[in-house]
Amino acid sequence: MSFAQKLHTLRLQNRLSLQDVADKVGVSKAHVFNLEKGTTRNPSMELVLKLADLFRVRVADLVGENPEASEEPAEMVAMFRDLKKLDPRDRETIKLLMEQLKNRQRSQD
Repeated sequence: MSFAQKLHTLRLQNRLSLQDVADKVGVSKAHVFNLEKGTTRNPSMELVLKLADLFRVRVADLVGENPEASEEPAEMVAMFRDLKKLDPRDRETIKLLMEQLKNRQRSQD
């Protein structure tokens, strides 16, 4: 299923109008319409992320490029999206914490 078809299906499943989706992700109704019809290709990653957040799906599921995505828990994917929204200093703090946790786990093994 193409991105356009997935977007259209998700919008209908969530009982949202074109205008509802446009308002929620900050684009025009015409842009959402063109995305659903496939006449506008290659939406920005920012827009794809907003659409994935709106419909609570993985980006990979929305664009259909990662056949392995179903193996990752949705919570992990959502955490990754949230991480990308953080300030770079906060991401660095989390990176350091993850290194400490990995080192602690290695020392326990």
